[in-house]
Amino acid sequence: MPYRWTETTDTHRLDAWPHQSMTPRGFSWFIGATAVLLVFPLIPVLGTPVLWVLLGFFVLALAGVWTAIRLNQTARSTREELTLSGETLTLRHTPPKGPAKEWDANPYWVTVQLRDDGPVEKYLTLRGNGREVELGSFLSPQEREGLFDDLTKLLH
Repeated sequence: MPYRWTETTDTHRLDAWPHQSMTPRGFSWFIGATAVLLVFPLIPVLGTPVLWVLLGFFVLALAGVWTAIRLNQTARSTREELTLSGETLTLRHTPPKGPAKEWDANPYWVTVQLRDDGPVEKYLTLRGNGREVELGSFLSPQEREGLFDDLTKLLH
């Protein structure tokens, strides 16, 4: 699961992050394999002017794949940290770009909701201190259900 609970004597902390299936080594292998597969159609046209036209498309395709994977890796740097210590429950959402967003409330008054009518399946929210915030939007529906159970037990 892409989240982890850490507990000390007076603090419970949840760290959540998006799935990270491709390692840097996997990225290198994928780009290399893509380049090799894109080169095969160029073999019959070696030594002809057509090679230069097709080579431009080869570079364009490889650059597109590279850019798409890099943008996805940037989006996966999102982090959420939920901390319960004493009389304060704090949620810190760190997006890939821009400042972090924080929300805090008294855990006694916080309600945890798991709804089916939200923008995603099994929409998990925390309500308290006059606001409702989303938690774990990048998690799968089953992971949000598990997190809902964990938070319900922790807060009640």
